[in-house]
Amino acid sequence: MKQILRHLAGGSVLIALPLLAAAQNPTNSPTAPPPDTQGAQATQITPPRATAAPLKDGKLALNEDASHYVKLTLANQVWLRYNQSNPGTQVNGYARKETFDVGIRRFRIQFYGQLTDRVFIYSQIGINNFSYLSDRKAGFFLHDAVGEYSIAKNYLSLGTGLGAWNGLSRATASSVGSIMGIDLPLVAETTNDVNDQFGRKLSLYAKGKLGRLDYRVALSKPLIIPRGTAIASYATFSSKPPKPQVQGYFQWQFKDLESNLTPYSAGTYLGKKRVFNLGAGFIVQPQATWTRDAGQLDTTGHAMKQFAVDAFYDAPVSDAPDAPSVSFYATAMHLDYGPRYLRYTAPMNPANGLAASTTNQILGAGGTYGNAVPLYGTGNVLYAQAGYKLKDNLLGTTTLMPYASYQYAHYQRLADNLHYYDVGVNWLLVGHTSKFTVSYQNRPVYLTQTNGDNRVSSRRSAVVMQYQVYFN
Repeated sequence: MKQILRHLAGGSVLIALPLLAAAQNPTNSPTAPPPDTQGAQATQITPPRATAAPLKDGKLALNEDASHYVKLTLANQVWLRYNQSNPGTQVNGYARKETFDVGIRRFRIQFYGQLTDRVFIYSQIGINNFSYLSDRKAGFFLHDAVGEYSIAKNYLSLGTGLGAWNGLSRATASSVGSIMGIDLPLVAETTNDVNDQFGRKLSLYAKGKLGRLDYRVALSKPLIIPRGTAIASYATFSSKPPKPQVQGYFQWQFKDLESNLTPYSAGTYLGKKRVFNLGAGFIVQPQATWTRDAGQLDTTGHAMKQFAVDAFYDAPVSDAPDAPSVSFYATAMHLDYGPRYLRYTAPMNPANGLAASTTNQILGAGGTYGNAVPLYGTGNVLYAQAGYKLKDNLLGTTTLMPYASYQYAHYQRLADNLHYYDVGVNWLLVGHTSKFTVSYQNRPVYLTQTNGDNRVSSRRSAVVMQYQVYFN
């Protein structure tokens, strides 16, 4: 009898184990909510399969319905590039008419979460422009660190910290993992690394949605400009203690509503959404720049006043599940930094110096060597980009998306208008998650003439290849 009871007891344990496992993994457990950031919306290809893993949509749930969660994302963009150098370019003191380089354009780690019904935290660290010229073992730096409290769900949230809740335009805070071309519309980041940290600002901000109106406004404290910077008859940023900066951006979303969980706007949804937005924004900072005429002791302060309007359209061309899609973005900007302000930029510059004998460069606008181009200045700008994603599964399980972008600028300090071109094609291996991009870029080279005019003397080109991996 005792042996029979022992067998029955053992059997009951065996029967109880699968019942206990079933209780721990109920078949009617709630599913995770849909992706809640523009980057996640843009990168989602198919709904995730049911799995026993604890992560759902990349989130670690903190409660039963996953409304409270934390999430980690990763992005890596590597460039291989051939560049025709600007006149006078040197690398470590050696003249280089052309360069070839490999570098990490961006590597980013995001960690954020909805901690309670009202409390949200967002952080991002990373590195940009790590190339053969960079300091070895360069450390990551802080991109974002904000805390946010929801006053009225969807309608109003207040946040503060270092972040990209900036004004002016949609492209002023772009989601780098879902941009359509090889790079961002850089001109829209009008103070990048001048009085901010790679486009991020120390701010108190408010954001929300009122029906189809999506809005953000911010009061920011600009980072201080080091003393000893040049003061000239053309505007440069003042090293006086900075006055607060006020900024905002408002867009009317005619079709699908986009997420505003994070400040970053998707470049293209690859036909997974139907989006049509019109927007307008501004950035204003009193006494941001200064000038001093020759022979004068006193400086004159100037307000920075920037205004923009833009339009964004991204949608499939039909209702077919594998339909092609189109993406279009355009913005018109009035940028007033003060009289005759001008600044060069050089993404991951493949050079680090200028020959001493090169004397006809534009002065006081930053380095003109390598791949530099004067994208920023006081004046008016038009920027547009367009792309066409071919039907899904065009090449096996992959497809192509050719694109083109163009910037026109009329700046006070340039006698010839600026025209900058970028055309290329994306090979979408797994949407934005894994893609290969080839780009051809063409830029103007400005030289100062004997009469003082800054005119286009020639043009230079670059061919850039990028491979992106984006875990979102």
